[in-house]
Amino acid sequence: MEDQTKNTQTLLKFTYGLVPVVAGADKFTNLLTDWSHYLNPTIKTMLPFSEHVFMMIVGVIEIVAGILVFLNPQKGAYLVSAWLVLIALSLLASGTYLDVAVRDIVMAIGAFSLAKLSTTVKN
Repeated sequence: MEDQTKNTQTLLKFTYGLVPVVAGADKFTNLLTDWSHYLNPTIKTMLPFSEHVFMMIVGVIEIVAGILVFLNPQKGAYLVSAWLVLIALSLLASGTYLDVAVRDIVMAIGAFSLAKLSTTVKN
């Protein structure tokens, strides 16, 4: 059972480590999507700089969060979980991309599960 638990933790660690790094890097290139479409219009109006600059800042945060998952799965996963909840709340508040908001909540639960699992499974 211990091997299965460790294997599950490793799978989750790679998932919640790599996905934020890839999504964060894509904020600079927009190869996967134009990320600015997901930005809440209210936030857009409050920005002192362009949407693209904001998304690049978001990208750096996501890359750091992903790397933190690899270095310290418990702390990193809590950060990724909170970040995903914030994104989902922003989407829900804007009333757009509700399907993405639901998926982000599900991913946040997965990241939270990794954090909890990482309290008992040490690398």
